[in-house]
Amino acid sequence: FGPVLGELDEYLLGEGTHKRLWQVLGAHLVVHEGVAGVHFAVWAPNAERVSVVGDFNIWDGRRHPMRRRGPTGVWETFIPGLGEGATYKYEIRSAGGHLLPLKADPVGFGSEHPPANASVVRRIAGDWRDADWMGTRAAAQTIDAAISIYEVHLGSWRRAPGDRMLSYAELAEQLVDYVADMGFTHVELLPVSEYPFDGSWGYQPVGLFAPTIRHGTPAEFRAFVDAAHRRGIGVLLDWVPGHFPTDAHGLGRFDGTSLYEHADPREGFHQDWNTLIFNYGRVEVQNYLVSNALYWLEEYHIDGLRVDAVASMLYRDYSRREGEWIPNRDGGRENYEAIAMLQRTNIVAYGEVPGIM
Repeated sequence: FGPVLGELDEYLLGEGTHKRLWQVLGAHLVVHEGVAGVHFAVWAPNAERVSVVGDFNIWDGRRHPMRRRGPTGVWETFIPGLGEGATYKYEIRSAGGHLLPLKADPVGFGSEHPPANASVVRRIAGDWRDADWMGTRAAAQTIDAAISIYEVHLGSWRRAPGDRMLSYAELAEQLVDYVADMGFTHVELLPVSEYPFDGSWGYQPVGLFAPTIRHGTPAEFRAFVDAAHRRGIGVLLDWVPGHFPTDAHGLGRFDGTSLYEHADPREGFHQDWNTLIFNYGRVEVQNYLVSNALYWLEEYHIDGLRVDAVASMLYRDYSRREGEWIPNRDGGRENYEAIAMLQRTNIVAYGEVPGIM
């Protein structure tokens, strides 16, 4: 493999039009000059220093500092000898030399079992056996097709002996059988992107690129989708670009600044949920979310996305009293930036992945 990040990638990242962010950021298993290891890349434009830390370097940020990649704000490094399953975080020193709480990878493909929350190196490529479904789903999902959706929270739909959650492998048999037997055309999963708090049912995600480890690995989640498709059942995901929790290892003040969220709480904080709101007007943040939607559709053959909490995104005065919100440039309540992000998500999703909904 050559370098993961090329000059064109840098240009697209800076412009905010890199449709496949996950192919260049995050942790990738590569062979570099004959040596196997992991290439790490993370966006932290206002950091003074960024390091990869993990068990492999006793969580010591002095051992694997990253190098800044041009003016994009991306930091990268290659660590030889690391493989799948390695746990890691980013140690970020903000402007002024302040060490931040260790951060999970915003584009990490895997996570530790809660309550632990480090990112985990995972391979996301794999074989599919759903060619028949993928070839015919466009007709099955046209705007006038008959569909019937079974919405389900994987953690509580059914429990395994010992009151544990079912694995993706068990769900590939039990849930897929049930949905097929009941005559549903689609199963819609409450959010499967990684989340720290069980009680949020996935609606407060930290790890938008990682299928939750609660039920298994990314490969096992892919096998679940594959099993549904082979039974002629579409798989839809609840997708949460509306907000994210304030957990220290998450996206909040990622490089010591309000990077992903609005700095002003009148725009950047949800009072109802005690969560942070994405800064949709920042090109890199919009790019992050649009690319994430495409990631689930392309890498996991997801058949459609149901966007959560859209009203909270569309309206600046959502659940706010007079004086608690900032009007748009025309003095109104509509959030033009969020609307533009959702429009772009639709354009990219339908343009790149025919047949989805």
